[in-house]
Amino acid sequence: MIKKIQQLIKDNKALQKQIIAQNDELIWANVFHDSIRGSIGIENLALNIGRWAGSYSFFYVLNRILNDYQPKKILEFGLGESSKFVSAYLEHYLLESNHLIIEQDETWATMFIDRFQLSTRSTIKVLPLFKKKYKNFEYNGYKNIEDNINTTFDLYIIDGPYGSFNYSRFDIYTLAEKFTAKDDFIIIIDDYNRSGEQETASELLKMFKNNKIKIQSATYGGLKKVMIIATEKYNYITTL
Repeated sequence: MIKKIQQLIKDNKALQKQIIAQNDELIWANVFHDSIRGSIGIENLALNIGRWAGSYSFFYVLNRILNDYQPKKILEFGLGESSKFVSAYLEHYLLESNHLIIEQDETWATMFIDRFQLSTRSTIKVLPLFKKKYKNFEYNGYKNIEDNINTTFDLYIIDGPYGSFNYSRFDIYTLAEKFTAKDDFIIIIDDYNRSGEQETASELLKMFKNNKIKIQSATYGGLKKVMIIATEKYNYITTL
């Protein structure tokens, strides 16, 4: 009987946590829709938000960054709904910006561009999934990404490739190793509610500290969490 009661309490706590997260997501949905109200080409953009795509908190934060900071060079891991969102911004507002999307699946990339026309300044580069290792843990990465990215960006959107149990989407770390204290950037890490993404973010923060790159960070969450890491230039990043 005691075990049944303990399990019931445990189940109720889990259910309450889920309900709170769902309520938070509904609030973020309203906040997001308010933030794009009146934005030409953005407000009426067909988006499938949630599930494999970013959550409402993710899209709200992305919208604020694109609108407030107007990044010139954008790198995105994973082709999907956020690619459409960024591309629409390029067409209507970010007229001098460029957007590089790294995707693991050639078939998905072909299907996507058949259904949605990206901006001419949004480019898709397909790099196959490749197993890599960090601290003896295996993670999913993009094959030869270090050879294909030879510049830095203002905005890094990390929502691919497929997640890993440890050090998920760790390719951003290998790119960030080239950053210096003179670089200014924002990194968005989606799915931060997962332990693999948390490990990757933790390693990034340690590396930036060791390299004397001053940063600030913030976490926003509903059903899923998103983490923002940015240099001091973007000093309002924690108040979005």
